[in-house]
Amino acid sequence: MQHSFTRSASLAAIQAHDEPYDMIIVGGGATGLGAAVDAASRGHRTLLVEQADFAKGTSSRSTKLVHGGVRYLKQGSVMMVLGALRERGLLKKNAPHLVHELAFVIPTYKWWERSFYSIGMKVYDRLAGKLGFGKSRSLNRKQTLAALPNLDANGLRGGILYYDGQFDDSRLAINLARTAASAGATLVNYMACTGLIKESEKVVGIKTVDALSGDPMQIRGKVVINATGVFVDDLRRQDEPTSQQIVAVSQGVHVVLPRRFLPGDAALMVPKTNDGRVLFALPWHGQLLVGTTDTPVPEKSNEPRSLPEERDFILEHARQYLAQDPTADDVLSVFAGLRPLVKSDDTSKGTASLSRDHTILVSPTGLLTVTGGKWTTYRKMGQDIVDRAETIGGLSPVKCRTKELAIHGASETSHKEINLQVYGRDAAGIEALIEQQPELAQRLHPSLPYQRAEVLWHVRHEMAMTVEDVLARRTRALLLNAQASIESAPPVAQILADELGHDPQWQSQQVEAYRELAAGYVFSDPQSLRPR
Repeated sequence: MQHSFTRSASLAAIQAHDEPYDMIIVGGGATGLGAAVDAASRGHRTLLVEQADFAKGTSSRSTKLVHGGVRYLKQGSVMMVLGALRERGLLKKNAPHLVHELAFVIPTYKWWERSFYSIGMKVYDRLAGKLGFGKSRSLNRKQTLAALPNLDANGLRGGILYYDGQFDDSRLAINLARTAASAGATLVNYMACTGLIKESEKVVGIKTVDALSGDPMQIRGKVVINATGVFVDDLRRQDEPTSQQIVAVSQGVHVVLPRRFLPGDAALMVPKTNDGRVLFALPWHGQLLVGTTDTPVPEKSNEPRSLPEERDFILEHARQYLAQDPTADDVLSVFAGLRPLVKSDDTSKGTASLSRDHTILVSPTGLLTVTGGKWTTYRKMGQDIVDRAETIGGLSPVKCRTKELAIHGASETSHKEINLQVYGRDAAGIEALIEQQPELAQRLHPSLPYQRAEVLWHVRHEMAMTVEDVLARRTRALLLNAQASIESAPPVAQILADELGHDPQWQSQQVEAYRELAAGYVFSDPQSLRPR
């Protein structure tokens, strides 16, 4: 069993493993990590490799919702909504330190809207059953304005209040990685899968390159799972060069504003925008998250960038519903994520109409591919893919154990320090570091809640290897205030260098690389970066 969750320990474990793994998972996002937790908890010898950092792509760039998907009811996808609501309830039970209920309000401006949406939300409540987060109800005009301060009151008739879930996506990802490791899995980031090993026309392993050292390695496994998100077709073509593309890539953009634009405890939900999507304005980590868009994009990237028209779309819709209008100068950060949507035969309706359900494919060589889905259903996706992998790999079937498996850090007690709440039980470890070295209590930046002790914890216990790992995913500094995160890069680089044994040149390279990356999250021109 792997007791130390460090990259060096993972590499040593791989080198010492002289038999084929039961399962090799390629991809360290929500889907791959869910599969790793499921496989390891069943007792299968499991390896997960990720080409960059855990949740580097789509899985750290979501709308931060654990939800059934209200809009899918309108599409008639009742079974998908039912399944997602069930998973929503299980996730809150298994990761109470990361998932909480949130009140949403749909404002109504037309006479028929309140009864129309009220009926829909009653169906939503009923589908959730015992795992529901709270009952929906109608609000009058005064109650709606009390729930959503700064909502445009012009023509407002009332609203519908309902409950859904909110979470921190990349924090859940790292906790899933640690859960899998505690169950015996080996996971390693910055390990790129460069090809497949085949024997007798069957996939029997993967070829990898260590992205940090450049060292190649061949690793054998009884079954290989392709869980690479928007990149699944690339690995499928390594297996079968003539395979047809199954993923349509859609970009979703979010804008982060100061909390004063919606200072209440409830979230705003706009049921239909110009492109047919739902728009949310959500309180999150002390700021306001507004999104999202649905833009088909031809190119896949590990670091997608928002388009001017997407940013304008979000601000334009925010101004339609907020009394105080946000401007470009108010934006603290803007980020983009790519969705791996399973293609349909009819693409005339655009990506907003494509299924958010997951799909599993088995190639003639035995390569298993899983794609589609969303964070809310990650656990069920892991269960389904491991069930299939047991058959393909000739493994003895073992019953799934994740429905009641507590995720690393799980704690019902909310920590008094806001920045430590997402660590759950691990918060005590960070406090112990501060007790030993009081200077670690110092914050990285006056505009951010994060302390230096957290960075040390990320390096020692959460496999953080770069400044970006810390500021983009172990903390959420990049998303909450891009400029403040840039100014936090030097002290983070110093702590990483001291802990990992890097020289001053590495530090300066890390700071510059992060500055360049984070400039793409600043709404204004990178040349006009300024402290906020």
